[in-house]
This record gives sequence, structure tokens and C-alpha cells, in this order.
Amino acid sequence: MAVTEQQIVGKLVRIAGPMIEADGMLGVSMGEILTVGKLGLMGEVIRIEGDKIFAQVFESTEGMYLGEDVHATGVPLAVELGPGLMGATYDGIQRPLLALQASSGDFIGRGITAVALDREKKWAFTPVATVGQEVISGDVLGTVPETKAIEHKIMVPPYMAGKIASVKEAGEYTVEEVIATLEDGTELKMMHKSPVKQSRPVHKILPPAEPFLTRQRVLDMLFPIAKGGSAIIPGGFGAGKTVVEQSMSKYSNAQVIVYVGCGERGNEMAEVLTEFPELVDPNTGDSLMNRTILVVNTSNMPVAARDASVYTGMTLAEYYRDMGYDVALMADSTSRWAEALREISSRLEEMPGEEGYPTYLSERIAAFYERCGNVICCGTEATSDNPRGGSLTAVGAVSPPGGDFSEPVTQTSMRVSGALWALDSSLAYRRHYPSVNWNTSFTLYFDGLKDWFEENAPNGWIMRRQQAASLLQRETELNDIVQLVGPDALQDQERLILEVSRLVREVFLQQSAFSENDASCELEKTFGLLETILVYHEECMKVLEREVPLTRITELPVREEIFRLKEEPNKGFTATKDACIENFKQVLGALEAK
Repeated sequence: MAVTEQQIVGKLVRIAGPMIEADGMLGVSMGEILTVGKLGLMGEVIRIEGDKIFAQVFESTEGMYLGEDVHATGVPLAVELGPGLMGATYDGIQRPLLALQASSGDFIGRGITAVALDREKKWAFTPVATVGQEVISGDVLGTVPETKAIEHKIMVPPYMAGKIASVKEAGEYTVEEVIATLEDGTELKMMHKSPVKQSRPVHKILPPAEPFLTRQRVLDMLFPIAKGGSAIIPGGFGAGKTVVEQSMSKYSNAQVIVYVGCGERGNEMAEVLTEFPELVDPNTGDSLMNRTILVVNTSNMPVAARDASVYTGMTLAEYYRDMGYDVALMADSTSRWAEALREISSRLEEMPGEEGYPTYLSERIAAFYERCGNVICCGTEATSDNPRGGSLTAVGAVSPPGGDFSEPVTQTSMRVSGALWALDSSLAYRRHYPSVNWNTSFTLYFDGLKDWFEENAPNGWIMRRQQAASLLQRETELNDIVQLVGPDALQDQERLILEVSRLVREVFLQQSAFSENDASCELEKTFGLLETILVYHEECMKVLEREVPLTRITELPVREEIFRLKEEPNKGFTATKDACIENFKQVLGALEAK
């Protein structure tokens, strides 16, 4: 990494795991990147005391010794933004893992660096801006076809403005070639750098108005979130957090996916790395990786890089949001990030907060989720009749020790996120996946999304949602009674509620991530399944009013037909559902009291 002209060089005086202390560093700023020792390891300044600085090093400090040089670079931790990001796999500080593997093998050596964007590859640039045009931050200079699904917009970097003096003609250029020049001499390239801990500017933040569709029935129907919103998925070990996030990465209605594996097990990330390139994007028929960026920081990587990885992923997501895309950031998991903050804080000998976490934990988590939003992007067209809009939705997995949701990371995340998708280990042990606890989970976005569902979802969506929620709530109350006095104390109408609630749980709320037809569920099928079960309930109530015993109803084979509906394909589901409803109406209508 290049250093400043007036280079500041200090000496190592303390090494404590990933944290180092150096003196003689007067003039260094907070958050500045350093190169440490003979290997030139990257570090970030996190405290300054006089001419002494404390820094977190993003690689192992094993083998370092006191007295080694520490060089200031004069720049904060930043990522390279430009064509070539799609389909790439980076570590927490945006080093391309494939390039590192080519240079050092499967086990990455210390001090090895590689540029994030290929400097040799040429991209087909088509200019949009013209000579003499006044441009500001966010204005589009030209476009590059990055993948089949993504047209990359080359924009004026943040906080730059001026009149264009020259712009390159359509042709192929590398990311380092100048494609436009402003009258003040500023050269604009297809790539630029952006600090990761500073949010990218937007023109305006809009209220939530359109849902982020996960294609998971329990989430889209009962606990939807908006594009530009945020949700957390807390759950104990084995509850299925990673599978839920991977399913959303594959099937959600986001145009760009940024998946951050922060401190996760290596085998889980290896599965992502091998599986994602083989998945087919239903929108283009191309590889899913062509609209996905992976930021990988496994549990055996240095703890300091975990802190950087979530910010790296967020900045990459903001960049594509600024182009006008709907972006989804999957962070798995934020608990590992919080543990990294706790370890770094303890090495700095800071006053610990609850359970040893730093006292600024809530501020860090809140600042992270605040970078989400449904926005009007910067640029001169922001004030036009048809401004460029984008969204950034964040879904963060939380791994509370022992599944205890009262621990600080879960509680803090709940306060700042808009939805809670609580995973229940007891459901997971019963093979109920996704193991979303419908009594604990909530969403704050539904009121803002009602108009969209009324206009775009099947007719009766909101009514059926309310009926399902009431039915599940009533089931919980009845189960409490059953535990006290037994099921025989219930009337047939109440026992019917338990039977229908079982259908809701096993047919509607359960969804197999490994089934070809059930892994992804469109709104038509989501509504159709729930409507079938609720109509069945209504028809059974009519039969009970004719004094037909419940046992005669439960003996009928129509329940098995409802169970089989979930394996029907999305296409043409309404016709299949209507036929099923008509069939059991006839069967139930023929029942008479003996």
C-alpha cells in the first residue's frame, strides 16, 4: 500500500494478540491504516494517546518483535469500487481469495496482498455524460455490462462535482484508465475508493412501501419486511439461521446479494463457495454468482478482520444501491462481530459493559443497521420527475449463547431492527424448518406495506393473514388448557382448532429448503396454501353445526390431499388449489349426522 509523502514511522512497543502499540506516531489520525513490521501487515488505528497509537492488525502477529517499524499511510480503511465486483469472493479487508490462493496456496501466508479489482481486464464502456455537462456526486458517466443481470453504472464519486472537459468514446478500457476529466483537472476512472466506516451519501430516504419478498411463506405472510428495512434472525446452534439466509440469497426479490460470512465455520462457507456458482438465477438463467458478492471471514481468521468484514460488505452493498438496484445484505453472524469487538476492547483495557461487551456495542450495532434504507440516489436526476431509486435491506443472523434471547447482542439488535424472525431450537429438534417461532417473532413494517399487498397480492391477503394469526394464538391458549385437564375436556369446535392449527404448522409454516417445488414459494402459492386450510376450517365448522362428530371428519382422506399441496409447483397453483377446495367441499357436504 502506498504511503504519504511525509511518512510517519513509529516503533512497536507492545504486542497483545491482534492489538499493537507503537510510539513516535504523532500526526496519525483515528481509523488510519498502518503497515506493521517487516511483513507489512495491515492495521487500523483505534486509539491515540499523545504520540502513542493502538492499532488492531488484520492478520496474525505471531513472530513479530518489539522495535519493528510501523508506517502510517494517511488513508482510512477503504474498498475499491468498480466493474469486476460481481461474482468475486473477498476476505474481510477486500483481498480477493482466489488471487491469494493462486499466489500462496490454500493456506494464505501473512503479509500477502492483492488488488481487489483486476487491473488488466478491459470493460466495454458506453458514455452517457457529454462534454460541457455539469455533474455532481452520483451522476452517471457511462455504463458497463458487468454480467447478464447487472449493468454497472460508472458514477461520479461522492463529494465531487464540476463541468466535464472530456469523456472517452465508447470502447474497452481498464478500471485504471481515465474515462472523463473535469475542467478543474480532476480525472475520473471506472474505479474509486470509498471508506468502509463512513456511509455513502444519498439524496433522500423514503418510507417503506414495497416488501422484500423472501419466498419463505412464514416470513412473507406473517412477518414481512420492506425493501430498505432490516431484520434479525436469532437462534441457538442448529436452529437453521444459515440455511434461512442462504435461501433468501437464492430466492428473494433482491437484484444484488452481498453475503458476509463473519466468523462462521469454514465448512459452512465452503458450502456457500461451492454451491452458489452452481445455482441458476431464475431471472436470467445464468449463475447466481453473477449477481452475488461474497465476503468471507471464517472463525479461524484473525479476529480483527471480523470487525472490518461487516463494514466491507455494507459499503459494497451501498455502492450497488447507489446505482439504483435493490440490494440485500446477509450478515452471518453479527454475534461473531460483537465477540470481536469484545476481544479488542478487552485488549485495550476498556471498561467492560454487560457480559464483557464494550459499552459502545449498542452504538455500533445501531449505526450498522441505520445504513439500510429505501432511498433516492444522489445525482442531478434526484430532483427530476423520475429519480433513480435504490434500496438496501439487511438481514443479520444472531447467535445467542444457549439460545438465550436476553443476552446483549440480541436485545440491542431487536431495539434497532424492524423485524424479529426468532428461530426456536425446540421446533428445529422436531424438524420444523424454518424454525420461526410465530408467537415470539414480530414485524414493524406491515402497516406501511398494507397498500402494496392490497394492490399486488391475491385478493383477501390481509384478511387471511389475520385469520391465521388468530388461529395460532387460539391454539396456544387451548394447548395450555389441554396440559391442565386433557383434550377430552374440549368441545369439538375447539379440538377442530387444534387439528386445523396442525395443518397450518405442518403444511404452511414448514417449508423444505431442499425440495425443488417447495424451496421457493411465490405469493400465489403462499396465499393459496393458507386459503385452502382456512376454507377447510370453515367447511368443517359447518359440518359440526350439523352435529357430525369430529372423528368422522378427521377420518376423511382430504387432509392428506392438503398435505400434498405444498409439493405442487408455483406455476398454475391456483387451479390446483381450487380443485382441492372443490373436492373437500363435496366430501364434507355429503356428511350427515347419524
